Amino acid sequence: MRDLLVTAIVFGLIPVILKRPWIGILAWSWLSYMNPHRLTWGFAYSMPFAQMVALATFMGLLFSQEKKSLPMNGTTVLWVVFVLWMGLTSLTAIYPEAALSYYMRVLKIQVIAFLTVMIVRDKYRLNCLIWVIALSIGFFSIKGGIFTLMTGGQYRVRGPSDSMIGENNAMGLAALMIIPFFFYLRSIAENVWLKRALLGGLVLSIISALGSQSRGALISMCVLGIYFWWQSKNKLVSGIVIVILAGIGLTVMPASWHERMSTITEFQEDSSAMSRIYAWKYSINLANDKVLGGGYNSWSKPTYAIYQPQAIGVFVAHSIYFNVLADHGWVGLILFLSIFFMTWRNLTISDRLCRGSPANADLSTLARMLKVSLVAYAGGGAFLSLSYYDLPWHLVAFGVILRNLATSSITYGSAELVAPVSNKPARRRLERRAST
Repeated sequence: MRDLLVTAIVFGLIPVILKRPWIGILAWSWLSYMNPHRLTWGFAYSMPFAQMVALATFMGLLFSQEKKSLPMNGTTVLWVVFVLWMGLTSLTAIYPEAALSYYMRVLKIQVIAFLTVMIVRDKYRLNCLIWVIALSIGFFSIKGGIFTLMTGGQYRVRGPSDSMIGENNAMGLAALMIIPFFFYLRSIAENVWLKRALLGGLVLSIISALGSQSRGALISMCVLGIYFWWQSKNKLVSGIVIVILAGIGLTVMPASWHERMSTITEFQEDSSAMSRIYAWKYSINLANDKVLGGGYNSWSKPTYAIYQPQAIGVFVAHSIYFNVLADHGWVGLILFLSIFFMTWRNLTISDRLCRGSPANADLSTLARMLKVSLVAYAGGGAFLSLSYYDLPWHLVAFGVILRNLATSSITYGSAELVAPVSNKPARRRLERRAST
């Protein structure tokens, strides 16, 4: 029954996507984040639904009359260079066949993210996409929160099977990254019951992150707590609230959770933590030796024998930073960090341009919430291999979209200032005002 339902939905969406290509971005995001076909047990489990939707989206774009160019700015230029650099490192990889195979997988994610920037050009489409992403990942984080409450946190929360967030560590970070999405959607919701439902989803996602029993997720939660405290106007009150919430969370979690989290400070005696350190040293040695890095899937006994012979086994980086460093060298890591720095800057400028404007207050809130999601990714990602996961690259796309929206229509008090994106001098004046 599930197979038929998922298949019927996807095939029913194809004609709609051909007519309205932006719906294809929503459908692809639903399939990518929720993986509904992985909840089936029959023929639909292995169906290439995402490829079908992507093909329909491209065909729809081909015949669409709406504007569909990629806005070229500092962020998108660096982004394109990084994608090309990943292709170059794949061609010169230690294991080219395996690297090129993985690069094609990454390239699909990058192309959809670029299409998001090209197609999602207004607030309505942007909100629709945020709803899809929040509910798709939220399906598992909400379910995981309920599961944690029902089992007392004795078991680990995991994501959809055969996906990038299938294991507990990745699921914990994904749950934290969508909490700001729930907060934003609650701020723009008008129905009181919808607001309550979104608040419930937010709380259950926090519980789900705890229930994942991921040390990376716990570190990300600590980083988020510090960030919220730093950004708050009343630091005394916010500090007390954070301490109380942390105390409640620590009290309700079982002894097995405390035992696992305590190994964070005992890394020298923890084989999992030591494997990360070996992998990080491997990444540095490999990047120092090869300008282009080792390419995707370079982790093997022969390469470890060269670049980290002291290791007792073969381990992956478990870090977005060291993962990119090993795959694409120091140049690749600099490009990677620069893209997310530019995304942070885009969101900061968008927030400043829209703050105090009744017409664009929601964009200001969204910019701040997306920064929170970036903080979660930067903190938890230091201990998790999610460098090429869809969500952070959608955050990059959202940063570009928000900056375009913020500079195209801004309200100061009662007077509305309209600065078309194509009017570059006016746009630069507005952005200079926001950055000072």
